[in-house]
Amino acid sequence: MGAATILIVDDEPTNLSILSTLLRPDYQVRAANSGESALRVAASEPRPDLLLLDVMMPGMDGYTVLGRLRENPATADIPVIFLTALADDSDEERGLQLGAVDFISKPIKPLVMLARLRTQLEAKQARDWMRDQNAALEAEVARRMKENDQIQLVSIRALAHLAETRDPETGNHIQRTQNYVHFLALQLRQNPRFSAFLSSRNIDLLTKSAPLHDIGKVGIPDSILLKPGPLAPAEWEIMKTHAKLGSDAIEQAETDAEMRLDFLVLAKEIAHWHHEKWDGSGYPDGLAGDAIPISARLMAVADVFDALISTRVYKPTMPFSEARAIIEAGRGTHFDPDVVDVFLADFAEFTAIAERYRDEA
Repeated sequence: MGAATILIVDDEPTNLSILSTLLRPDYQVRAANSGESALRVAASEPRPDLLLLDVMMPGMDGYTVLGRLRENPATADIPVIFLTALADDSDEERGLQLGAVDFISKPIKPLVMLARLRTQLEAKQARDWMRDQNAALEAEVARRMKENDQIQLVSIRALAHLAETRDPETGNHIQRTQNYVHFLALQLRQNPRFSAFLSSRNIDLLTKSAPLHDIGKVGIPDSILLKPGPLAPAEWEIMKTHAKLGSDAIEQAETDAEMRLDFLVLAKEIAHWHHEKWDGSGYPDGLAGDAIPISARLMAVADVFDALISTRVYKPTMPFSEARAIIEAGRGTHFDPDVVDVFLADFAEFTAIAERYRDEA
């Protein structure tokens, strides 16, 4: 590390000469003979590590210079030592209150001044080191958080696509439903019924979790999952078990992790209850109204709409307008009325998402 840079500010040429001679053996020295020039030099490179600032100068005095230095982010952290012939304690108090780190009276005692200057430079070096360490730590934390987020996303997508391999006709169903849920959450966060839950963090977790809603389908036999026609009552009962199969699998992942993972909590809610209905006639637990978690209520609309407009082994594609009408008809019976109202008001966004992630023929 090179020698520290000291900026001397004094309107007396003799004082500048004496101080420069005293400091040059150990420091890089810059000089300014007025407050205005001091501000220019302090803000230019090489940025001084410390200022020795005379208080009594014509035009802009030292107190004003210090105030201007503190207002500028580029110079706000440079330590300032006042040099002054003033002997009144109130002058020293004023300087320290404005942010000076020390106050040295003229005539100066060279050894005393050098010792006090060295103390302030060492303190600044320690602060700079700590700031750099904190910055490095923050960067590492940010890197690891980003890495963890990517691991979560990849893991979720891998599990979701595993389920999708059992039901290949779902295509881009994962991406569409994830985007529907995200949009619904953003639109509903101003609604008093939803605002406490739909924080920015929960919206992010909800969006990450959405692809796991049908993970339980890996436990359904192909003869039922891929049957090209209506299911028999006994087969339908087996199909309905996919909701609990999914939440049980996620709950086991939570247990294996030996810690609470918030995105898995929401994933478990969505998987378990996204087939519940507002009037209590859904499955697997017959929950009704606000007893159904918000995460599952949003997914219910997203999942049904996408199922209606998508080709399945047991049905052809349905036009957007017909799917819209079915969702509207389910307002207050199948679906939370407020969620349906957002769906209807912003239906163009849902069709745009559907088109953006359309299944390839």
